Amino acid sequence: MGRFFLSVLRRDLTIAARRRGDWLTALFFFVMVSSLFPLGVGPDPELLKLIGPGVLWVAATLASLLSLSRLFEDDHRDGSLEQMVLSPAPVVLLVLGKTLAHWMIYGIPLLLITPVLGMQFNLSADAIGVLVFSLLLGTPILSLLGATGAALTLGLRGGGVLLTLLVLPLYTPALIFGAGAVAGVMAGTGAEAQLSLLGAFFLVSFIVAPWIAAASLGVSLE
Repeated sequence: MGRFFLSVLRRDLTIAARRRGDWLTALFFFVMVSSLFPLGVGPDPELLKLIGPGVLWVAATLASLLSLSRLFEDDHRDGSLEQMVLSPAPVVLLVLGKTLAHWMIYGIPLLLITPVLGMQFNLSADAIGVLVFSLLLGTPILSLLGATGAALTLGLRGGGVLLTLLVLPLYTPALIFGAGAVAGVMAGTGAEAQLSLLGAFFLVSFIVAPWIAAASLGVSLE
């Protein structure tokens, strides 16, 4: 089972390395959305500091949505998804492997570029540190919940729109806790409570979401 998990992970990472435009598009979207807000609202440092955490979290959420529709769709189209589901290994390992690959491909680049974007919003070093840590906890949640939505809408006509409608409400707690943690640091009240809630949300998503996505894949492929 460990070999199956690693083979799924390695396969998706290899495909992503050959299709650099896919993950670069999501990263470029994240950078552009985050960079346009300072141009639109003006150069007021206090205003930028106030809206910065929310803007960066919303941009990360939308960037994650760009790639979710292809999480299972490409493999479903060429028939390889059915072969992997029919293998002796549990389907939940397939979901976990593809979800981890999705986070490594799309989540890690966002984490690396976030400190630079945080400086655009006049965030302090402490605020940027908490922002990066909140995204480190939050972006796996986006991938896990996104995998559930992608599995539920697999093969449906207009699945991309339906996927967005299903997943965005589920992303809301992560968005609130992540942005709230940075706001707490800037207000001097601390970020421990918000980060604890975000960590709890991550654990619940990690335990529950893969099993729901695995069951949804079975239904979608019938």
